[in-house]
Amino acid sequence: MAETAYSAEDFAPAPALASVQGISRPSLSYWQDAWLRLKANRRALFSLYIVVALLAFTLVGPFVWRLDPALQDLEQISQPPGADRNATIVEPYRPWNGDDAPTTASLRLVEPPNTQAVRLVWAPLPGADGYRLYRNIFPVGPERAFGLPLFETLDPTKRHFEDRLDLRPQTYFYSVVALDGQGRLTDAFETVAAEVRRVITVEEAQAMGLVEEGQALAPGDGIKLQAHPLGTDYLGRDMLARMMAGARVSLFIGLVAPLIFITFGVAYGAAAGFFGGWIDQALMRFSDFVVALPFLLFMILIRVISGVQPGESGIVPLVLAMVLLSWPATARLVRGQILQIREEGYISASRLLGAGAPYLVLRHMIPNTLGVILVTLTFAVPTAIFTEAFLSFIGMGVAPPTASWGSMCNEGIKTMLTHPHELIFPALFISITVLAFNLLGDGLRDALDARMRSTE
Repeated sequence: MAETAYSAEDFAPAPALASVQGISRPSLSYWQDAWLRLKANRRALFSLYIVVALLAFTLVGPFVWRLDPALQDLEQISQPPGADRNATIVEPYRPWNGDDAPTTASLRLVEPPNTQAVRLVWAPLPGADGYRLYRNIFPVGPERAFGLPLFETLDPTKRHFEDRLDLRPQTYFYSVVALDGQGRLTDAFETVAAEVRRVITVEEAQAMGLVEEGQALAPGDGIKLQAHPLGTDYLGRDMLARMMAGARVSLFIGLVAPLIFITFGVAYGAAAGFFGGWIDQALMRFSDFVVALPFLLFMILIRVISGVQPGESGIVPLVLAMVLLSWPATARLVRGQILQIREEGYISASRLLGAGAPYLVLRHMIPNTLGVILVTLTFAVPTAIFTEAFLSFIGMGVAPPTASWGSMCNEGIKTMLTHPHELIFPALFISITVLAFNLLGDGLRDALDARMRSTE
């Protein structure tokens, strides 16, 4: 058999194939990989933007919208967003006794009605021994629903009246009804419609800061009142400014309290799960005792001990009660995770290499429970906000005039049917905040789960 001759070139190394041996992508750290997976979750990323926007609204908003949340604009009470802000300059109010007004005609307006006063006179009605005047915001129909009684007299010669009761720029329907000698209503009545326009004096405009320096105003000139993008409440306070002030209180309670009691719960549960044995049993039995404590009763006791009086805001007792009573749920979840993780092979390997308890817990166990911790946090934040709203509703939380989203909802319920914007905006902010934290928590749970880390 013939021998094959080999040369040095036959033993040269084969060329490397870049497509086979090349690195498909740069090596990523745990947090870099988590950020990439979070960005791929559009709902979680959008929720993150909402949370950042809420924080900017809370912290930066008051520097942009500088209106005092406690300032009352009495010219614009319970005004919805986009309400007409036009006003007319008039002379200061002068008392009117009706002596110079002729009363030879039926019920009529003496002068154009405005928010300063509505002046009415009327001629004698058949068989009238007295009169009663009503005001309504709806036309008077066959049912004779006259509305709010404003004036009554048994002197048939007194046939004039000046209405100055909480006048707003809208149409009112005034009705004068004849009374018999015993003060009972008769069938004789007359009705007139008054379309009230908003007016303001120069002095009032200057006091409200509506007049620019050097600007001269005269009766009949037009002027625009203070803008309120979200409207005003029942006291004329700006809703946008109060939403910002309320966000500072609601988010402080909703974020600080959960961060504190979850941090404590994580440390407590990690210690119980890592050491096990009688230490675990003792710690868990104490957590069972804390769970059995009634939150509301404990909250009342803390308020009494803190010296908070009725009608005062008890923010510190509220946060303290949450911190003292809300950590056992987190501790139980973390304990269960630690009991499972401490049996893993890499924990045993770390022990053999000389790793101590603090290193094992902080470096290996806690990072592998971040998903559970973050999910717990996302549920704790809306729970804390709702708890604040409930306690404010029953007078145990934030009390007026301090603003919070919960107390604003409580105030908005009273005017829900007539002025729904006072309830809609704080309720909408609470709903958006709760939804954003829940979606963000779901995204963070998936992104921080080490088992889902990409290996490509």
